[in-house]
Amino acid sequence: MKYSYVQLNDLPDEILMIIFKKLPKTEVLYSLLGVNKRLNKILHESVFTNDLPLLMYTSNGLVYSLPDSILDRFFSHILPKIHQKIEWLHLESGSMERILLATNYPNLYAISLYNIQPKTAMDLLTNETSVISTLKNQLLSLTIDISTQGLQGCQSNNNAIIFNLIFAMFTNLQSLNFGRSSLYDERLFFCMTRPTVFSTNLLELHICLETFYDCLYLLNGHFNQLRTLYVDVGVIFSSNRRVNNTKKLPTLKCFRLQCNSMTSVYDELVVPLLHRMINLEKLDLYINVGERKTFFDGNDLKMNIIDHMSQLNKFTFNIRSLSSFYNEINLPSNENIQKTFRDFNDKQIIYWADYFPERKKGHYRIYSYPYKWKYYDDITNNFPGEIFKYVRTVSFYDERRFEDEFFFHLESLSMERILRVTNYPNLYGISLHNIQEKTAVDLFTDETSIIRTLKNQLLSLTTIDISTDRTQHDLINNNAIIFYRIFTMFPNLQYLNFGPSSIRDEQLSFFFTRLTVISTNLLELHVSLTSFYDCLYLLDGHFNQLHTFYIDLVIIGYLNRRVNNMKKLPT
Repeated sequence: MKYSYVQLNDLPDEILMIIFKKLPKTEVLYSLLGVNKRLNKILHESVFTNDLPLLMYTSNGLVYSLPDSILDRFFSHILPKIHQKIEWLHLESGSMERILLATNYPNLYAISLYNIQPKTAMDLLTNETSVISTLKNQLLSLTIDISTQGLQGCQSNNNAIIFNLIFAMFTNLQSLNFGRSSLYDERLFFCMTRPTVFSTNLLELHICLETFYDCLYLLNGHFNQLRTLYVDVGVIFSSNRRVNNTKKLPTLKCFRLQCNSMTSVYDELVVPLLHRMINLEKLDLYINVGERKTFFDGNDLKMNIIDHMSQLNKFTFNIRSLSSFYNEINLPSNENIQKTFRDFNDKQIIYWADYFPERKKGHYRIYSYPYKWKYYDDITNNFPGEIFKYVRTVSFYDERRFEDEFFFHLESLSMERILRVTNYPNLYGISLHNIQEKTAVDLFTDETSIIRTLKNQLLSLTTIDISTDRTQHDLINNNAIIFYRIFTMFPNLQYLNFGPSSIRDEQLSFFFTRLTVISTNLLELHVSLTSFYDCLYLLDGHFNQLHTFYIDLVIIGYLNRRVNNMKKLPT
């Protein structure tokens, strides 16, 4: 440490600033604030103190509290020295109260709260003596991630109540990010509790909603000064609920709509909403459309969207469609599609299509490049391949099943080609759908498999529908081998969904193959099992950090097998 200090002290201030900016702020302040006057002066610069994250982020976006040893130093020495410079705090719910009580923050205008439980959030927002109520006239920006830990049902109503309470307490709020801590937490849903808030101050809103109608509710006069709206919608469907979808939205300048599920009412619901945004300057559209007779191309986007937005200067999109109206013959070529974008001079448009004979549907995707979304779903053998630095999870799909061993190998090569043809520097999740049994075995047992290059990178894996023509005994045995190899290949795996075959619905069983699977990193497991004893086997010390476990069982009955069913499962 002394040698490192001497080396730092020999460097000019400009070089130290460059070095410190590349390091996490929390580590720099924890290690160097208070060492000497020179470093103190540098570390009091706004770049290190204005926006302060007092938590830890994992590579896949999970949030944890800082260790107590680090927090103690911040409470006693660091925060009291820089409190007047702090404008934005990023806090984890476990340490939030101690941090806010450590000192006063006269210039604080923004807070981000993560991993907060619904009950805790409601207590904070209804208790006039809560630590956060002292900031009710001060806060202009709030980010709040409600964590329900996968519990469903009444949470939706809680989230709507919390949403209303936020605006009741923070009357000057200009920006709100109302998010979810994970994919399995509840979206905001106004079916039981309608939004009662009206704010003339809110300018920016980021929100995850259950339905498209919830979006229409929010835009029905509740925020008449809203300029920026980023909305992630669970489903877009037609309903008998009546909500105004005609009134113009002249203040809205930036809009982003994302919906991962398939919708068949894009033209009936989404297009009319876009037509209301007459002064929109920026539009991001990520949507999946099913059974649409009209093809998405440059002409369609111009006629239905661009011509209705005279101020639009930035338009990015990612549109997937699956339709029975298109087959191998009438799917348009890439050349014809590109011609329709001749007026899009500043954009590179990527288009590719495929036809699935079993489903009798044409599948096509069209998007603006570079691809900036976190998900890339249903990659097939026609995938063109590019570099996706923003993509975090991908899924592969191929319905083509072959009888011949040569074609089994060819299918394996196709997946290898898809994995090799592109680059995903931030990838942490893969989903494999309709994968052949032999391909799966090769993929997870072959030492030269391309997927091994992701061994330290992959945190989430889904394997759905392992199809086969073999006997049930062979498949069950191979399933256990594949399950075992997944954990030996991916030691950092935190999430696994290990699905059955769609042909014979063969579940995982450890009766024939007692392989020792141990992981201290797995947090969530979804699996189809043959018997209750297979469930007990997995819970017998194999995954000691598991906190979420979803199982689908064939039988629950007595068998002549001894498995520990006494040990507590505290995690």
